[in-house]
Amino acid sequence: MNFEIENNGEVSKEFLNLGISNFKEACNYISQIQYKRNSNKNDVLCIFKDKVGTCSTKHSILRKLALENNHQEIKLILGIFKMDKDYAPKIKSTLSQNQLNYIPEAHNYLKIENQCFDFTKPDSKYSDFENKLLEEHEIEFDQINEHKIEIHKNYLRNWIINYPRFDLDTIWKIREKCISDLQN
Repeated sequence: MNFEIENNGEVSKEFLNLGISNFKEACNYISQIQYKRNSNKNDVLCIFKDKVGTCSTKHSILRKLALENNHQEIKLILGIFKMDKDYAPKIKSTLSQNQLNYIPEAHNYLKIENQCFDFTKPDSKYSDFENKLLEEHEIEFDQINEHKIEIHKNYLRNWIINYPRFDLDTIWKIREKCISDLQN
């Protein structure tokens, strides 16, 4: 899937200002940006300001770009998957300390014509977590904060029923430690 970027909105304008003229170039640019949390995920342009991004901010800006250019078929997906030491070796110690084989994690990616794409990092591939998926939700570019967190926490509330030693706050702190591990 590729299309020429028209100057149809704030996101399109930012890509054009960088000399990026089509969707494939935009996806490549986004995948090259360092993986790190943004200062304000509520600002759709935070990627350009911070020069970093997460799966959420990277894919939400690509969805917004697609919408600005009349490509509604490019969907933003929130997947809950089993994040384990095979997927993310940096979290092995945190999982082990908490006697967990995995932790359910929320991950954003794009779905285009029933094919999924992950632009989180240059070497990210949907196949890396496809077999670990627990559920998927289609969301919108402006739902990567509260809405995404609520879906994730609802999943965790049901999941910890099988782990009575954890409450939601505890499992969320473990999850945050795993995310911190990934950024180091």
